[in-house]
Amino acid sequence: MNLKFVLVKYFLRLLIALLLSPLSVLHAADAPLPASKPNIIVIVTDDQGAADAGCYGAKDLLTPNIDAIAAHGVRFTQFYAGAPVCSPSRAALLTGRYPLRAGLIGNASSEPNGKAAMGVEQVTMAQMFRAAGYATAHIGKWHLGFTHETMPNAKGFDYSFGHMGGCIDNYSHFFYWEGPNRHDLYRNGVEVFYPGRYFADLMVEEASGFMDQNKAKPFFIYFALNMPHYPYQGEVKWLEHYKGLPYPRNLYAAFLSSCDDRIGALLKKVDDLGLREQTIIVLQSDNGHSTEERAHFGGGSAGAYRGQKFSLFEGGIRLPGLISWPGHLPQGEVRGQVVHACDWMPTLGELAGVKLLNADIDGRSILPVIRSAEAPSPHEVLHWLVGPAKKPQWAVREGDWKLIANVQSSPDTDLTAADKQFFLSNLATDISEKTNHAAEHPEIVQRLRKLHDDWFAASKPSTPADSPSQDAKGNEK
Repeated sequence: MNLKFVLVKYFLRLLIALLLSPLSVLHAADAPLPASKPNIIVIVTDDQGAADAGCYGAKDLLTPNIDAIAAHGVRFTQFYAGAPVCSPSRAALLTGRYPLRAGLIGNASSEPNGKAAMGVEQVTMAQMFRAAGYATAHIGKWHLGFTHETMPNAKGFDYSFGHMGGCIDNYSHFFYWEGPNRHDLYRNGVEVFYPGRYFADLMVEEASGFMDQNKAKPFFIYFALNMPHYPYQGEVKWLEHYKGLPYPRNLYAAFLSSCDDRIGALLKKVDDLGLREQTIIVLQSDNGHSTEERAHFGGGSAGAYRGQKFSLFEGGIRLPGLISWPGHLPQGEVRGQVVHACDWMPTLGELAGVKLLNADIDGRSILPVIRSAEAPSPHEVLHWLVGPAKKPQWAVREGDWKLIANVQSSPDTDLTAADKQFFLSNLATDISEKTNHAAEHPEIVQRLRKLHDDWFAASKPSTPADSPSQDAKGNEK
């Protein structure tokens, strides 16, 4: 008998045996990517504290829909935002680049035709997906530019609905940080009016309509909530539910649960369209909880972490981060590897089979990490830098060591002058960053300072606008 024929017959029998064996069943972690491109919804919550979700340990507030994303996906315990304040954090997510290289180290302007904005040359995730045939939508908060060339429709979004500045009243849709008060609600760059309508409900309606119109082809939705960012305007049912909590936790919790309800409504629409197994869901907070005067001086929680919004301590940047794609990615699993908001762009691109339009990014695909708790983090070193430009706060993390310079952590009153200059933490032994090891380990301080200096020089940033993140009272600018 011909040897070639014998070998072919043998391997065919072996293949049949493997296919009939229960061992041949693919786990979701190893499942091949589908031939058709998945839909993608990126949900960003605003000023959600590091510990403020049931799946992240909160016992006194309810977030069943956020928790359901974790239950049907992967939850990260070392997920880092790109910055501890709104605009640079969002720029990092959408461009895959550190904020320094995305052109924003402070907040973008909330005024029409304001100068501070993400660089017009930056390539966004929306542009990447639109080039691959996706329908793209921005729904909610923008806060990356308020000029024709920096608003969503100029940055890759076919459709845009929401406010361009940092926050709005959820019923009148007016921006009121500083006078005169201004109405701020736009659809595709044209001002629209819905007085009295709860903004998060409008968001769900707009996103649902977009999905109805584009369900026959892949879509990308950037669903950027303005909750639980102040003003705290939770629904009456939740205010009543949390009336036993101390102030201002009660106000914050009511607003966060109102936010969670809208996330649930959005995902129900995905289910109603029969698209859940064709849709990747990502969720992250943009920065830590606020302790600003406008936020009643608190309400959120960082749990075991030190710091909050504006701070490069863990509580300002180590935040909820989730990804779910039932049938294709692991479900109900936790990953402890270090990952970063810049990683979403290359990761989602890989999952969707979409090429990067700009390979010069700082993010790395975390698909190996998503699929395996044993995979290494793609980051040996991470960097942060946030305005003002003349004396920015910056941080470097290498392994378990983290150095912060020009420390800002209001209302923290326990920091000495030396602590504010350089604060060196060992996150393996001190997750709460209570002990400053800078005096004890000057050689580590020097090494991390050099890592920062080399990174800053290599980044070749254009001169960023001198846009401090906080005013004299500690409120966001």
